[in-house]
Amino acid sequence: MTQIWLVEAGSSYALTAQGPTPLALAAQAGLIFSAADRFLLDGQPIPAEQVLPASGTHTLQLVRARLVTLLTPDGETTFQTTAPTVGQALAETGLQLYRADYIAPLPETPLTNALTITYRPARDYIIRVDNLAIPVKSAAGTVGQILASAGIPLLGLDQSRPAESDPAPADGVIEIVRVQETVTVAQKSLPFSTKYQPAADLPIGSETLIQPGEPGLSLTTERVRYENGVEVARTTEAEVVVRQPVEQIMGRGSQVTVQQLDMAGGQVQYWRAVQMYATSYSPCRSGTSKCSYGTASGVPVRHGVVAMTRDLFYALGGSQVYVPGYGVGVIGDVGGGFPDGRLWIDLGYSDEDWQTWSGWVTVYFLGPAPAAIPAALQ
Repeated sequence: MTQIWLVEAGSSYALTAQGPTPLALAAQAGLIFSAADRFLLDGQPIPAEQVLPASGTHTLQLVRARLVTLLTPDGETTFQTTAPTVGQALAETGLQLYRADYIAPLPETPLTNALTITYRPARDYIIRVDNLAIPVKSAAGTVGQILASAGIPLLGLDQSRPAESDPAPADGVIEIVRVQETVTVAQKSLPFSTKYQPAADLPIGSETLIQPGEPGLSLTTERVRYENGVEVARTTEAEVVVRQPVEQIMGRGSQVTVQQLDMAGGQVQYWRAVQMYATSYSPCRSGTSKCSYGTASGVPVRHGVVAMTRDLFYALGGSQVYVPGYGVGVIGDVGGGFPDGRLWIDLGYSDEDWQTWSGWVTVYFLGPAPAAIPAALQ
């Protein structure tokens, strides 16, 4: 005689039978058996039609199948199972489970009622960082979650490509860019300006220092960005002037002093001597396509008539100059001069006595001095 304790969903039934099957005992207890259900005899699976032992006391458990809804990247399926845990239920479906797979609820969760299981298999990824290619397996949905699951989180200013918030990359490659920034503060000298003011006690053409200039100082903050050790950006964030430059003041002589100059044929008096670049011209050598015999003052072009820039002609037209090797000339014509502002004189000749000049000469401005000295000669 066999003593059987039939257990089902928290209820137990004491049954006495000789040579019955689990299916027959379930019917004797009034329990309906589904094809998806199963029996456990003393904790071990037993087919529903197998004859039970002929003697002894045993526990026969009727395990009811639970409905499982399985959600995967491929879609949704349902099945019935008597597996005791989520993990065993998935294993019964033939899925090859890995530790990195995403399973919710957790694989060790007991299956006691109908349940929805979310399963996302892990994928293979390559994480490129610090000149290494690290293979990892992860079921995470975003780049940041993949890095976290691999134990390689972004630190500080580090960035990932794709970005942390982006979905898992289709090509399986994630690059970590090590980002560093340095901030430096550099000193910069600020030049001072120079102001000139008349000095009545100094001869014209001379200068004296009245107030020395002092350079200023600024501090420049610069941020340099490096990616994987390579500089990719340099930005000046701020420049603060901590000391303003001090203007230099120079005294420029305004005192006209008449001096004597010995030259062939006697002496002349001059009030200013300066270096000027000398060229020469004649009526048919004036840089135009035809001969021009007139001048701005009306006198003909000839030896003894010189041209200067328009400002000097207006200020000193009609006065005399002396050029060694040329002689005395009257400022009687206007020329273009040089764009760079060099002092310039064009020595006049007739076509018959024309000589070529090209170079620096000393030009003596003969007395009397004008009431107002042109700025170019101060």
